[in-house]
Amino acid sequence: MNDQPSSAPDAPGGRGCPVAHDGVGHLTRLYGPGAATDPHGIYARLRKEYGALAPILLEGDVPAWLVLGYRENRRVLDNPSQFSRDARIWRDWKEGRVDATSPLIPMLGRHSDCASQDGEPHRRLRGAVTDNLGTISGRGIRRHVTHFAHRQIDAFADAGSADLVADYAEYLPMLVLTRLFGLPAAEGRNLAESCAHVVKGGEEALAHDDRILRILAELAERKRAEPGPDFTTGLIGHPADLDEEEILSHLRLVLIIAHTTTSNLLARVLQLILTDTSWLAGLVSGQLDISAVVEEVMWNAPPLAVLPGRFAVGDLELAGYPVKEGDLLVLGLGAGNLDPEIRPDPGVRVQGNQSHLAFSGGAHECPGQYIGQAVIETAVDVLLHRLPDLRLAVPADALTSTASTWETRLDALPVEFAARTADV
Repeated sequence: MNDQPSSAPDAPGGRGCPVAHDGVGHLTRLYGPGAATDPHGIYARLRKEYGALAPILLEGDVPAWLVLGYRENRRVLDNPSQFSRDARIWRDWKEGRVDATSPLIPMLGRHSDCASQDGEPHRRLRGAVTDNLGTISGRGIRRHVTHFAHRQIDAFADAGSADLVADYAEYLPMLVLTRLFGLPAAEGRNLAESCAHVVKGGEEALAHDDRILRILAELAERKRAEPGPDFTTGLIGHPADLDEEEILSHLRLVLIIAHTTTSNLLARVLQLILTDTSWLAGLVSGQLDISAVVEEVMWNAPPLAVLPGRFAVGDLELAGYPVKEGDLLVLGLGAGNLDPEIRPDPGVRVQGNQSHLAFSGGAHECPGQYIGQAVIETAVDVLLHRLPDLRLAVPADALTSTASTWETRLDALPVEFAARTADV
């Protein structure tokens, strides 16, 4: 566990704010080796000590509140008048304790996209996104997924073994996104790599963010000259009249979030199917629909475990703690879904209950969730059809995950199956 003395001057809430510590007076960091190996242990310890809200440190020892309670997460998500997405009111940013080179900026900074706005500016920009997502969702998403899923499987079908993270889940969503955006499929691997670095944080986050923006700027320029039936052309020509910066910001936002969450969720769905034979048997027999597996994963391992971020519009109280104007709050979606106040027995399945936090909530709820689910459901269907004897190649307890501040990703999913010739 990484820590620093509890006398640090920048603790959320200012003087008198409770300080998260490990029992010896040290602040809890939500990044670094300890957080990477046991994020749920950190959430559980903080919940035991502080309840539904805990002060923590983000990368660069930036102070924030971590919202752990389900109801408290809902309150923050549903009340933009109290908890804004506009980073201009972030006190540590305004007072110079976070600069433009911070690896937090790609995720927490203010961009010209709907996720960084509230009120009427948010409605205008979000309308352009939802209109175009609605259009492309009717243009053969499942056909695109099927095409690229077969291509991915063809690459390892004759080997009799594969890593379903590296060989399937990690890049398949990005290949679909390249088609929807009007990008060459060859850009998929580079973009997937850069998206992962932006979400992971660290020294390379800003460079990879710039790389994504360069590729998307070239795309937008090309689509102005050669329009097509794609998301990029739709944004450029939308009646909301987005300027160049707004177009690039929304291409970036959708690309990063859609790929990151969908690839992570696909890996977790495959993990559950292969480690719990009752799920696989239910799917094969037709007694279960893949959507039930997706919902279970959404509750227990949401693709974004921590959602950035909200900023307190004024002084207020949350979960019994004084939150000050300009404080940063990050939303513990994974912790909230496991809140014992609403799930006293997390081992009980939650079939049919879609009130999880995985898609966020309120005005900023994920607008592309149905596209992501279509990608996952089709990808799983194709895989099980092509490789019906698919089985885990290692004991289930040998599977490992690595966490960053915002997500926990499965490291690998080794599988075996009877070798087959590629489909033609």
